[in-house]
Amino acid sequence: MLKSFSELLLEAGTDEAGRGCLAGPVTAAAVILPIEFENNIINDSKQLTEIKRNLLKPLIEAKASHFGVAHIYPEEIDKINILNASILGMHQALDMLNASIEQIIVDGNKFKPYKNVPFECIVKGDSKYLSIAAASILAKTYRDAYMEKIHEEYPMYNWKKNKGYPTMEHREAIKKYGITKYHRKSFRLLPEQLKMEF
Repeated sequence: MLKSFSELLLEAGTDEAGRGCLAGPVTAAAVILPIEFENNIINDSKQLTEIKRNLLKPLIEAKASHFGVAHIYPEEIDKINILNASILGMHQALDMLNASIEQIIVDGNKFKPYKNVPFECIVKGDSKYLSIAAASILAKTYRDAYMEKIHEEYPMYNWKKNKGYPTMEHREAIKKYGITKYHRKSFRLLPEQLKMEF
């Protein structure tokens, strides 16, 4: 079972979803869990089925002391790059916590200082610590819901299924139909990067 990083400090875990996608936002979440919180199912969102993630989302929201979720959209991603956009999303999610956090634990190896709060970057943190895993589930479920919503506007890209990731089907649709306002223009949208009208 995943644990807390520290039981002495008010700790927020943060993670993002959608960094490698060709379309849609990068979505970040931050979660503070009560020290006594335990759950045997919560894990890195990538290790869970969609059904389990969707069952865990309301449980995390109900049991968390505080949580926040932020989308950073393609226009901003194209301006500041995906790494900066991911960190910006985490900062915005942390802003929503409305708590005097004493420590931040971050999935991955890159972060920028948030206010004056000490932070620790942890590679594969979403499979080690409960609050990061909970944040990964919220980030993934909120982002998936957003992609399912915009799928209705552009069903030919099948975002309901591929969620904007660079599947062969998604790239074939880009080749056939071009790009939309939801695509990240700074990304390599096609392997051979055909000339496209932006």
